[in-house]
Amino acid sequence: MTAGRGRRRACVLAALAGVVLLPAMAAAETITVQVTKFSFVPASVTAKVGDTIEWVNADFVDHTATAANKGFDVKLPANKSGSVTVKKAGTFPYFCRFHPMMKGTITVKK
Repeated sequence: MTAGRGRRRACVLAALAGVVLLPAMAAAETITVQVTKFSFVPASVTAKVGDTIEWVNADFVDHTATAANKGFDVKLPANKSGSVTVKKAGTFPYFCRFHPMMKGTITVKK
């Protein structure tokens, strides 16, 4: 084996070893909340930082998913969807600005 070929082989083996030894990254998920009959279903969801919450509005009127702390305000036109990617851990109550009796909670874990 030549010196160049030996170095190349060592680099390839080192790269493969690094790939095998790296911890697996958890893939981000999309969590779907149905908006139907003037309700968020389910009303409470649990997510991880980096996950996406998607609201699918099946009602004939517009809604919003608005964080009580003003951290997000997603407009949900009738028969459309909207989403937000959660960026920090915590518990985030939300409601519909047009129909304040509609309430939900997102719990985000690290």
